Amino acid sequence: MDITLHTTVLPHDDPDASLAFYRDVLGFEVRGDVGQGRMRWITVGPAGRPGTSLLLAPPAVDPGITEDERRTIAEMMAKGTYGWILLATPDLDGTFEKVQAHDAEVVQEPTEQPYGVRDCAFRDPAGNLVRIQEVR
Repeated sequence: MDITLHTTVLPHDDPDASLAFYRDVLGFEVRGDVGQGRMRWITVGPAGRPGTSLLLAPPAVDPGITEDERRTIAEMMAKGTYGWILLATPDLDGTFEKVQAHDAEVVQEPTEQPYGVRDCAFRDPAGNLVRIQEVR
């Protein structure tokens, strides 16, 4: 079987703030931006890697989601427990400094983990956890 990761999804509650974080702070390319106002689906991805994308999407817009589920999603996003992503870079310290300089919420400074990786963590504007692992 030949399977690859094409696109993953993270929720946003402020499309402009999320776009600024992924484009201006992390350096992702904008590949698509459809919709209007807060109902925008924005596709971004690492420069030079057109086969891998991140879709920033409004949460809980599926018509099959109940009001209780919408409230739960909103509560989880507010706590930062709804979405997360793991990224990788060969320059963890440089990446950490750049992201920190943009006033992103630091969750964890670069740390050698007991399970054999070195990583750091931030929250994006929607509260999603963004872990960045050092490629060795």
